[in-house]
Amino acid sequence: MSEETNEFGPILEGDGPSDYERYLRTDELLALQKTPEETAHRDELLFQTVHQSSELWLKHACFEVESATGLIDKGDLAGAVRLMRRAVLGMRLIISQLEMLEQMSPWEYQEVRKVLGHGSGFDSPGFNRTKVVSPEVGKAFFRAVDAAGLDVVGLYQRGREFEDLYQLAELLVDWDERISLWRSHHFKVVERTIGAHVVGTQGTPVELLADLHEHTSFPSLWEARTALTEASKLAEARDAAES
Repeated sequence: MSEETNEFGPILEGDGPSDYERYLRTDELLALQKTPEETAHRDELLFQTVHQSSELWLKHACFEVESATGLIDKGDLAGAVRLMRRAVLGMRLIISQLEMLEQMSPWEYQEVRKVLGHGSGFDSPGFNRTKVVSPEVGKAFFRAVDAAGLDVVGLYQRGREFEDLYQLAELLVDWDERISLWRSHHFKVVERTIGAHVVGTQGTPVELLADLHEHTSFPSLWEARTALTEASKLAEARDAAES
């Protein structure tokens, strides 16, 4: 073994032949998918890769949202903005991955479906975690709005005076929107693959997925848009009457 090989050889604890493999635990990571001998159909690798990587991104996105919640309560709105941007980008990546599932033949997927047991997206740890962290970051945000002596409509009307708070409001809308788009795209993938009028792996009608797309974690942030439009119309009418 040369001196150069010794100098740059692995120094971290682990079994991998390189520090890259040891740090990322690639042996464990790449062993989490079924082997070709274990699969009922070759597309199980695609199916597992999409869902396992989605769980990783959901774990990271929820971690950032949870951390942002703590920063908001500490008054570090700029820091919270930065972390929420990461979370939103993570959700965007998760949505884009769904396109890979659309590459599966709906007939060949039936072979994959036979080995899923009662596995269902409703049991996704990452998806269920979003339902925990979203309300908490919303509460922290609205506490910050109250502390600034504002309501949501007032925040939007005076956004330039409260830039970090305004950016945070928009990122919460982005986060909410991305989750809704994920649900919507997921429903379309399911509909495209197994149909809209069937029962899923847990005995749940697929149509229920379509209803979830309407759910929002921050309704007042969406309702503020209507209030702002109405306020603008009233101001226009008042100006016209005075002219």
